[in-house]
Amino acid sequence: MADRSTGPAIYSIAAHRGFADALVAGLVPRYAEDDVGLARLTLLLPSTRTMRTVSDAFIRHFGAAGQNGMLMPRMAVVGDLDLDETLGSLLDPLGAADIPRAVEPTRRWLRLAELLREELGKDVPRGSALLRLAADTAAAMDRMLVEDIGPEALLEDPVLDLLGELSGHWQNSLRNFARVQTRWLAELNAAGELDAAARRNRLFDFAARRWKEAPPATPIVAAGVTSAAPALARLLRVVTGLPQGAVILPDLDLAMDDSVWAELGSAGTPDETGSPPFERGDAVTHPQYHLKLLLNRMGIARDEVRPWHRKGMTAAPPERSHAISSLFLPPEASKGWVDLPADKRRLSGVSLMESANPEAEAQAIALLVRQAIEQPERRVAVISPDRGLARRIVQHLRRWNIAADDSAGRPLTDTPAGRLFLLLAEVAAENAGPVPLMALVQHPLVKMDDERADWLRQARKMELELRGPRPAPGLDALDAYADKAGVPGWWQSVRAALDPVLDARGTRPLAQMLDVLAAAAEDLAGDAVWSREDGRTLSAMVEDLRDHSRHVGTMVEAHEIHTILRDVMEQIAVRPPYGGHPRIAIYGLLESRMSRADLVICAGLNEGVWPATPATDPMLAPTVLRALGVPGADFRIGLSAHDLAGALGAPEVVLSRAQRDISGPAIPSRFLLRVRALLGNDLLKRHELTTATQWATQIDDAPAAAPYPRPQPSPSAEQRKVRISVTALDRLRSDPYQFYAGSILRLPELDSLDAEPSAAWRGTAAHEILEKWHVSARPMVEVAAEVLQQMNAHPLMRALWQPRLMRALEWVELEISSYDGRKPVLFEKWGKMDVRGVEIFGKADRIDTLPGGRLVIVDYKTGGPPSARQVDAGFSLQLGTIGLMAEHGGFDDVEGEAARFEYWSLAKSDKSQTGFGYISSPVKDGSNRSKLEAEDFLPKAEDYLHHALDSWILGDEPFVARLNPDAVTYNTYDQLMRLDEWLGREA
Repeated sequence: MADRSTGPAIYSIAAHRGFADALVAGLVPRYAEDDVGLARLTLLLPSTRTMRTVSDAFIRHFGAAGQNGMLMPRMAVVGDLDLDETLGSLLDPLGAADIPRAVEPTRRWLRLAELLREELGKDVPRGSALLRLAADTAAAMDRMLVEDIGPEALLEDPVLDLLGELSGHWQNSLRNFARVQTRWLAELNAAGELDAAARRNRLFDFAARRWKEAPPATPIVAAGVTSAAPALARLLRVVTGLPQGAVILPDLDLAMDDSVWAELGSAGTPDETGSPPFERGDAVTHPQYHLKLLLNRMGIARDEVRPWHRKGMTAAPPERSHAISSLFLPPEASKGWVDLPADKRRLSGVSLMESANPEAEAQAIALLVRQAIEQPERRVAVISPDRGLARRIVQHLRRWNIAADDSAGRPLTDTPAGRLFLLLAEVAAENAGPVPLMALVQHPLVKMDDERADWLRQARKMELELRGPRPAPGLDALDAYADKAGVPGWWQSVRAALDPVLDARGTRPLAQMLDVLAAAAEDLAGDAVWSREDGRTLSAMVEDLRDHSRHVGTMVEAHEIHTILRDVMEQIAVRPPYGGHPRIAIYGLLESRMSRADLVICAGLNEGVWPATPATDPMLAPTVLRALGVPGADFRIGLSAHDLAGALGAPEVVLSRAQRDISGPAIPSRFLLRVRALLGNDLLKRHELTTATQWATQIDDAPAAAPYPRPQPSPSAEQRKVRISVTALDRLRSDPYQFYAGSILRLPELDSLDAEPSAAWRGTAAHEILEKWHVSARPMVEVAAEVLQQMNAHPLMRALWQPRLMRALEWVELEISSYDGRKPVLFEKWGKMDVRGVEIFGKADRIDTLPGGRLVIVDYKTGGPPSARQVDAGFSLQLGTIGLMAEHGGFDDVEGEAARFEYWSLAKSDKSQTGFGYISSPVKDGSNRSKLEAEDFLPKAEDYLHHALDSWILGDEPFVARLNPDAVTYNTYDQLMRLDEWLGREA
């Protein structure tokens, strides 16, 4: 029982004692009864996570004491909407019946979006942007409600006096916010409901009033509550005066000098009447500030708070609390660091670790965890607000088959069920774009039964056909791809599931869209989509959003559904079930509060991570919040500092950071810089931990590999004798390995899904347009539009490239029409010839005849033609080989001597009538730079052809990679030849 003669029953557990274990160590002897254990005790705790933390502490206590067990106390969470039900008869829910029920948060969010749509009119953002604005509006309303501030405060003098100082943006935002909030509260009053935060305040006030009038006969203890909400502060004040009541605060610094305590600022009790509760000089980023604010609102002086009489099983030396107090001294007081005695800055057991990057940091932390659990009963906690870093640590621990649970969970978007649902929404948003479509049909949850192997085989066949530029939108356009891939039956089963999703395009009720997506998910994955913890969380989210959106009448556009769902799901954490290593815990900042372990690793101590960058309220200007008495964004920095102060109380602590993050060099956390400054240069070296980072660099270290030799495969004579295309012949001479990979190994290059139209694709389109134009004699514009439509040209490509292409094709049309005596006779035809038993084949873009029967060999280029140097070196002899083929009768109905050779480039040209298109020749023609005479071109091409045959096809020369590095070649097989590993180091 508390001694009422000494004032209110309020205590503090110092950081070094370990809050949960120390709390339990004091509660058991004080409140346990022989017959009922702790069943009569009611604990008021800050969160559901702390309930688990305290329960674990009770189990450890009973185990250490050799007890088989004891009845646990009743635990109630002060942030719970059902606080009246949790407290049961103590609060007597029947007596609180006059307090209206709380409105559902989802319905409020969706309804606020509709109110914003009506208030903003033509300026309203659309789709997901409107819903984000509604979420920001709801958050701003809650910030005011928690502080017991109603909408009428927006029309009072402290705010109105600021209007002239605000920019137009903030003025408009304030007016819109006030109008929306007024309309919303009117709707709530009409419906007999309250906002959740407002209802909690009413419950706190009701409980405070009832307990003050008729104190409960059973003990009530509030433990670990640090929220300074006025209504909660009033309730806690009542609890301190109950006959069997007590309030136990975490890490309140009772040793801090009064002058330092005063330097924290007014903390809600300004010196002048009418001044804002939070003054500009308040040290809101200090870890003790929110506790001072709580005490001030409770009407309790710090001198009235007594130290808790017990310590936990994982307590650190008491000197640690002195060092923590010194560490977070406010600016003026921190000047005294230079004169601090050793016991005030002693941080024995605290180490500082710095890694090169987050990956190295995660590896080093995993090694420290692995080392720690080698000691029996030793517990380890990793605390970090960086969930990406936490996931990395979990993955590294799997190397040793250690399953560690991240108690902060992971966003629903990152889970299998959440990802499946988002992919369905993305398919709807992108009208069956190939990337989300193929990711969806190959998702791990799809067809998890015995059919999955066959399902995946057919899905991969379809994917191969879809590679390249994006097809036309919609499912109908993909039927031809499925037929070509040989999977029409499989595709029809996919269509059966996705047709309703694609049919629900345009503006639809959100509830209807969710119905369609849920049905499609079940068609593809069956019960697997809902069966695990992520599926159950997804199911609850879908049901909640569907029911309330149907009630509100929320309408969305199909292309927005993916973004809307992603925004919602990112706010929902899926926490793992029990089953991880019992002595390893990985916490976020909220989950770490009140927890304790023998080794605590605080990770991600970089500015912007711990503490996080303060986010400005998008609805209310900082000066307005200050005038209203609402804590600003910097207030959360103080909470982060308090989290670190609590973690620093563990027996052994490692403070870890990475020098770089994904965006570049990272700035150390201000908290970490304070630790370094407190230690000073001399002590800092003693606290640096380097062994783990050294282990991390060595664990994957292997002997240096010998330099990779330049590839030069030498296949057998039978393997060498293959057909050669005229384009592959050029490649054979410039880069034999490329020929080997493409023509002998037959490894074609695969385009990516939804690929940007490549130069080869553009060339194919231009050639097909010209061929159809030559054959049909229809207008060039009409033919081009038809071909590009059939090839499903990318919209951006059509917008940027089609106008240039049409100007170039217009030049081709004008050039041909100006001929007198010269006549095109062959277009886009395949030909072949036999040379020493080897078939040479290729396609002629165009062959013209001159008067007298001589031939002109024409090659179309969408870019620039090969240079004279390339032709002279024998790396670009396609025109010459086609000429040889024509003279040897390789093309039907074409005979004659190949006399002229022309490249028709469709590139930009100042000499063209249309601005695009020009003709060049690989042989000497007029004033061009070629040194090769026309009559020598075919003999030279033939010499090079025989050289290639003698060396590689009929000979035994190895197919050396990049034999001629100066030759212009493709990089298709650079990865296969491991180019970067040997280029420049070859002998």
